Amino acid sequence: MRHAASAGRAYEECRFVVCHIGGGISVSAHDRGRMVDGADIVGGEGPMAPTRCGALPVAEVLDYLDAGHATADVRRMCMKTGGFVDLLGTSDALEVSRRAEAGDEACRRAWDAMVYQICKEIGAMAAALGGNVDGILLGGGMVHNKGLVRAIEERCGWIAPVFAYPGEFELEAMAAGARRVLDGDEEPLRYTGKSVFDGFACFEG
Repeated sequence: MRHAASAGRAYEECRFVVCHIGGGISVSAHDRGRMVDGADIVGGEGPMAPTRCGALPVAEVLDYLDAGHATADVRRMCMKTGGFVDLLGTSDALEVSRRAEAGDEACRRAWDAMVYQICKEIGAMAAALGGNVDGILLGGGMVHNKGLVRAIEERCGWIAPVFAYPGEFELEAMAAGARRVLDGDEEPLRYTGKSVFDGFACFEG
């Protein structure tokens, strides 16, 4: 919404690929006011991140479990101890990028793999929007890294312009949402806790 307003447009008129690049990494497709696609990063989908291993081939996960590893180990790897932590022993992305620039080959490979996977996910979300993308928006702590932003621009700039908003804005976003309701710009929604999805009736019977 902030980016759309800066361009003199309403969020409901725009199509964006939005990336949060921090301890976890999410990439989602926003189509005229609705997030229409994205990975379940808590469930293990999406790119590798500092603490998350990212998407894995199911057959190899089953092999890993058959080899005697506990389900709890896989769950931790998906959400807490995968990614940079498992490969390099740290979740500090700044440290990893500095070591990569200093010639540490393991750090360079891990960093490049993460960037590659982010860009591949951006391409997937662009396809979900039919290739009609007004902007690729980057937010989160790692976006302070200009080399990261530049690498994404080089790979994905042909899809749409890339815009960087470094830092965490969760609290500001929640406050802005409350303000829109108080100002009468939005109607408040009531969360019932009940999923709006109740299955694929076409496959039943």
